Amino acid sequence: MRIVMPNRPYRTIIGLMSGTSLDGIDAAVVRVQGSGTGTEVELLEFHCIEYDAELRDRMKRLCGKEHSHAADLCMMNAYLGQRFAAAAREAAAAAGLPMEDIDLISSHGQTVWHQPEADIEDRYSVPSTLQIGDLSVIAKLTGRPVVGDYRPADMAVGGQGAPLTPYADYIFHRHERMGRIAQNIGGIGNCSIVPAGADADQVAAFDTGPGNMLIDQAVCRLSEGALAYDRNGSWAAQGQVSEAWLSELLEHPYYAQKPRKTTGREMFGEAYATTLIEAGMERGLPAADIVATFTMLTVQTIAGAYRDFIFPEHDIHEVIVSGGGARNETMMRWLAAELPEQRVQRSDEVGLPADAKEAIAFAVLANEFVHGIANQLPSVTGASRPTVMGKLALP
Repeated sequence: MRIVMPNRPYRTIIGLMSGTSLDGIDAAVVRVQGSGTGTEVELLEFHCIEYDAELRDRMKRLCGKEHSHAADLCMMNAYLGQRFAAAAREAAAAAGLPMEDIDLISSHGQTVWHQPEADIEDRYSVPSTLQIGDLSVIAKLTGRPVVGDYRPADMAVGGQGAPLTPYADYIFHRHERMGRIAQNIGGIGNCSIVPAGADADQVAAFDTGPGNMLIDQAVCRLSEGALAYDRNGSWAAQGQVSEAWLSELLEHPYYAQKPRKTTGREMFGEAYATTLIEAGMERGLPAADIVATFTMLTVQTIAGAYRDFIFPEHDIHEVIVSGGGARNETMMRWLAAELPEQRVQRSDEVGLPADAKEAIAFAVLANEFVHGIANQLPSVTGASRPTVMGKLALP
């Protein structure tokens, strides 16, 4: 279906994103013109609401089978809807716009479980995904139509429901002469491969493994809650990478698994991080060495995935990094050292603010929804056909 919009050449859309890092809500106020490969975007304002430690801990518990309860999921679904609505209102105000000037809100929601593969031993365990932050709550509290809950549509036609941002990466980063990788480093690292002059069906993407997830958990635990993340990678820079331990960590079977593949907190979440942190402490490693080793793990799994699965098939000139990891100077320096033949740069350098990139991407997905255009890439997700992802909630 189509939403009737004001008769003007652009739409003003707020994209909302809360990722696997569980650090807060990103809200991007975006002016969007056109659709498909003709889409043009202008960021008007970027606003972030950080989660406090209690909320972050509550959501972490929801992301694991051991401590998740139906009542907690139900309540948090409504509560996060309220927080997303507040983020949208604050972002519009920061942009100097009344809510009446916002044509549409796009919300990714907060993923609490993502299971792209069926369990053959349990007939009820079908491919499934759950993002919370109720769309109707957002719509009613903002007075604007809301599009969200994108992933289930792709999974319904055989896809993994992820990754979704490569559709926007194709629009943002396609270049006639240069092959590019768009690498997002959020809680999980994911990459989009956009070959030079690529058509949409030539784009590939997959999750490389943990991004900031293990690092953040280590920093929080080792600082006794005083720090939530390693600002600028300063703690990692003070440590020494344990090469022997790193070699063991790189033996995790996910890294050798060939794409197409996706992952999340189900595999690399709090339980896994806790096990590794305690293993590092048992080795007698100083806190800075544990953080440094986790940082290098992220770097090595990204670069290793490129060498194993991308470089043999594609000529890549540039790696464009977004997400919180782009602000980690130590991580960026180590990644550039691992990829001497490619230019490693923050997405800011190509006009796309690194922190806002994913929220902008979801604004683009909502714009395609409005046009009735398929807004995923079957070549990426494994879906049987292109489909329009998203659900609409009216105010």
